[in-house]
Amino acid sequence: MEALIPVINKLQDVFNTVGADVIQLPQIVVVGTQSSGKSSVLESLVGRDILPRGTGIVTRRPLILQLVHVDPEDCRKTSEENESKRNGRLYRGIEGEEWGKFLHTKSKIYTEFEQIRQEIEAETERISGNNKGISDEPIHLKIFSPHVVNLTLVDLPGITKVPVGDQPKDIEIQIRELILKYISNPNSIILAVTAANTDMATSEALKVAREVDTDGRRTLAVVTKLDLMDAGTDAMDVLMGRVIPVKLGIIGIVNRSQLDINQKKSVADSIRDEYAFLQKKYPSLANRNGTKYLARTLNRLLMHHIRDCLPELKTRLNVLTAQYQSLLNSYGEPVDDKSSTLLQLITKFAAEYCNTIEGTAKYIETTELCGGARICYIFHETFGRTLESVDPLGGLTTIDVLTAIRNATGPRPALFVPEVSFELLVKRQVKRLEEPSLRCVELVHEEMQRIIQHCSNYSTQELLRFPKLHDAIVEVVTSLLRKRLPVTNEMVHNLVAIELAYINTKHPDFADACGLMNNNIEEQRRNRMRDLPSAVPRDKSLKSPGGQSLSPTELPALEGEVTKAAAATVSEQTDGGTGNWRGMLRKGEEGMAGDRSMPQSPFSASPQKGYAVNLLDVPVPVSRKLSAREQRDCEVIERLIKSYFLIVRKNIQDSVPKAVMHFLVNHVKDCLQSELVGQLYKTALLNDLLTESEDMAQRRNEAADMLKALQKASQVIAEIRETHLW
Repeated sequence: MEALIPVINKLQDVFNTVGADVIQLPQIVVVGTQSSGKSSVLESLVGRDILPRGTGIVTRRPLILQLVHVDPEDCRKTSEENESKRNGRLYRGIEGEEWGKFLHTKSKIYTEFEQIRQEIEAETERISGNNKGISDEPIHLKIFSPHVVNLTLVDLPGITKVPVGDQPKDIEIQIRELILKYISNPNSIILAVTAANTDMATSEALKVAREVDTDGRRTLAVVTKLDLMDAGTDAMDVLMGRVIPVKLGIIGIVNRSQLDINQKKSVADSIRDEYAFLQKKYPSLANRNGTKYLARTLNRLLMHHIRDCLPELKTRLNVLTAQYQSLLNSYGEPVDDKSSTLLQLITKFAAEYCNTIEGTAKYIETTELCGGARICYIFHETFGRTLESVDPLGGLTTIDVLTAIRNATGPRPALFVPEVSFELLVKRQVKRLEEPSLRCVELVHEEMQRIIQHCSNYSTQELLRFPKLHDAIVEVVTSLLRKRLPVTNEMVHNLVAIELAYINTKHPDFADACGLMNNNIEEQRRNRMRDLPSAVPRDKSLKSPGGQSLSPTELPALEGEVTKAAAATVSEQTDGGTGNWRGMLRKGEEGMAGDRSMPQSPFSASPQKGYAVNLLDVPVPVSRKLSAREQRDCEVIERLIKSYFLIVRKNIQDSVPKAVMHFLVNHVKDCLQSELVGQLYKTALLNDLLTESEDMAQRRNEAADMLKALQKASQVIAEIRETHLW
């Protein structure tokens, strides 16, 4: 086991370099209430007065104390601490057999322990101030001596309950959180210090230790001030574990009193007096208590603990090494050939941008759609569903259709439905497809903008080294997209304009729809002829006034005449047989059952005496029920509009994505690299574009140092394995 000592010392040095926040160090954490004797325990283990003394809270920063045992015959020479070269020869510049070093003072050697105490006080006040506040930033101290065993201890501020003086009101919470931070480390051993002249059951140190070490496998209890117990009492039951059992044991010691400290009583004399006291008061337990036994026990526990922790530490080191290697790679090497580096970065960005669109990028987003997948979603889900939700007859009323038919006939009554009305109305409906088509272009343009940020964050982290180059690339790509946007919008606008330019009524799908519709209309016509009034003989219904048969083209006109005759007959009967235009107007006002209506005119339906009649002021009875022919004409136009609109919508749904891909997406993919090279690959811009951010060099050096320390720690653990000490 002793063969582990030099290897453990090396490992501890490396861990101090790496930092306890990265690697959880195997160490002994001293916990206790204020003035319970923690500092006296540490000084007894060191054998020297090194810690500040005083009333109230003295330890206000964690003190990581590493004790290194050196050979008495060669105490001035160690492998890393005491040897240096001057003019090719070794020299030893340390006077004395014991010395100390602080991490924050680098290579400065302290041979006077009074200077060490003063440096601890000065460093504490430098960070924590003079107001008795605490800080969680540790002080690292290493002591080399032939009189110590190899240990690493952490001295923490004592547990307190009530703020004193100008201490912060939450001082108790601050100290508790600081203690939990260190003892929560599973690789630490908790040294719970309790004064013998207090009740063991009220020990705050054991209480806080049990919160993180419930089974007690890494807690060792120390009972201090055995000589200060009340007369007639002893700590036999406590030391035997009968009051509160502790798995790792309970060790009692005798501290120096304040009088001893004032009289400069040495630690060596104190240890001799302690041994005499234990032999006299606790003879059966003297060999299992005392400062020397505590030091040996702590050394043994720490040795075993380090050995048990080594496999986990090795795994942790391997993980951290890989992480820091990856981090260092992301920072990149210092730039030597700027021209080549710039070209490589531009080429890589262009490739990653295109790969993100194609779906072959190295870093694939798993939380949301991006790149080409999102463009596909815009085409077939967003744009497709929007077009399908457009009603072919939306915004078009029956009155609009009827008005268009009448306007297309001019002053002459029409025998047939005019085609001009169909073209007028269908163009109006097709025009409604332009807005969602342009919105599709806008959505694709926005997604291609998002791809720039995606590539910067995930795919080409090297760009983060050069913020000016990153901004320049973003500007060039954004400008390219901005230039292609009006071109693509123009093409989509033309696609709709092409559909509006020529209404192809000979389209195969439209012809089939018209044929099917004509069959339905013919069937409806036959049904209406069967329902004609009995006043019209059926055998004469298909005869002309001259007695000749009517042609199929003349049937609609005859139907209209028959319908008008029937309507006139009904009108005369309901109006008292007058048959004049006033009766017709009143009939129009009374018929309110039209399919779609418009607001009534406020004017009277008939002129009054004493006023001139202006025919232009006579309202058209638009609210009347449509005649059979008008109803039929509107249905024909609506069906034709719907049929042709569906054909155009299908064409637009297919052609717009193709136009967007050709004029925007594919064009940017094909021209991106050449655009970037043409705009950025210039000798005058090299130095400016490849200027690293201010903190990049510092972060690279820190990552490199950390990686070297981790690799060195791995080598130390490998040495333990090779010597079969694991």
